[in-house]
Amino acid sequence: MPSKANNGVGVQVEDTKICVVMVGLPARGKSYIAQIAQRYLQWLSIPAQTFNVGNYRRNDAPQPTADFFDTNNAEGERKRRAAAEAAVADMLAWFRSGGVVGILDATNSTKERRRWVTDTCSANGVEVLFVESKCDDEDIIMANIRDVKATSPDYRGQDPDEAAQDFRNRIGNYEKIYKTIDADGDEDAYTYLKLMDVGKQVIINRIQDYLQSRIVYYLMNLHIRPRSVWLSRHGESQYNLDGRIGGDTLLSQRGELYARKLPELARESVGDDRPLTVWTSTLKRTIATARFLPQHYNQLQWKALDELDSGVCDGLTYQEIKDRYPDDFAARDEDKYNYRYRGGESYRDVVIRLEPIIMELERSEDILIVTHQAVLRCIYAYFMKKDQAKSPWMNVPLHTLIKLTPRAYGTEEVRYEANIPAVSTWRGKGSTAKHENPTPESL
Repeated sequence: MPSKANNGVGVQVEDTKICVVMVGLPARGKSYIAQIAQRYLQWLSIPAQTFNVGNYRRNDAPQPTADFFDTNNAEGERKRRAAAEAAVADMLAWFRSGGVVGILDATNSTKERRRWVTDTCSANGVEVLFVESKCDDEDIIMANIRDVKATSPDYRGQDPDEAAQDFRNRIGNYEKIYKTIDADGDEDAYTYLKLMDVGKQVIINRIQDYLQSRIVYYLMNLHIRPRSVWLSRHGESQYNLDGRIGGDTLLSQRGELYARKLPELARESVGDDRPLTVWTSTLKRTIATARFLPQHYNQLQWKALDELDSGVCDGLTYQEIKDRYPDDFAARDEDKYNYRYRGGESYRDVVIRLEPIIMELERSEDILIVTHQAVLRCIYAYFMKKDQAKSPWMNVPLHTLIKLTPRAYGTEEVRYEANIPAVSTWRGKGSTAKHENPTPESL
């Protein structure tokens, strides 16, 4: 009977290993799906890694033209095959070192390639879950082409129009050999998920266990349309001025100034006509911060976005916590991500309650979230693939609007400063029991 180990966020990680194999033509969002699946699993503390075959191929062909991908190009075929073999070999070695979910990011567009991956993984005790992204929506394909030519290493420094045409030609070469996963033939025995036209239709076949189901449920909620997420803390609060944590206090005078400035920052970043939905917590300071945003922004309040519950320490300063609960103060410094306040929460607990928020974010278009320091640290860590152990020490300053735009090769970040003074609410590990100026590594 296989043993199971709980990763602490409600996910039973079985000792079977799963290879998620991406399938589909270029410009169908495969790399984007692979990246966000990896960051989701890592966010849940499940060891996950993406193995992008293109990165291995670039060792031999850094910036190839479309001809490299022609089926009649024997040398190109040899190099592409070698890159796939190197990626799979590294993935299997990673599984042996404790990896749980490996994501093989490539077109895997022929039955022969999929059979080879299946046989190789099966021989090494690794389950295979195929994820095929099919899309015939020309607008979405063109948006993905624009994204790829702007962000892919294959087209770095090249003329945008020439890059777009070359990428079109590359897609044409793959279309000659591409075979969708055959649900009625010899591939019916495979475990797979098909995402058709950005989730308009979803086909699931032979999902085997809990972890596979968890991955599939997450991927079913994704869309590959371009969008951004905006993050802001509430304006400076009365408790911030006093150096106290938690509570449900009102904004300070400077916090009020930020609330009035936030619509200007949003217009600068979002634009006047772009529809936006605003999410806040249920606490007074976030609702007050969002109250001057344009009327056509739909606003929703989420209990799941409330600040980390500090239990018996709610309303105390760090010095008071250190004086009253010295052992707890030291324990939290030692492992801030897992430490749970007496009668309260840990950062790990916050991640658990934020999972529905993340699912809804992935289903949605453009969202502005106005919430609290600990909650924003967890959301920011999700989008930027930050180490969970380090995320509670990140500096998320007051009076700053952060724009995050997920891309196929990472998430772009832009910060908009309100230039309204505010106290620092950051405290470094093992430092004084007071809020202080952040260190460079926390920024």
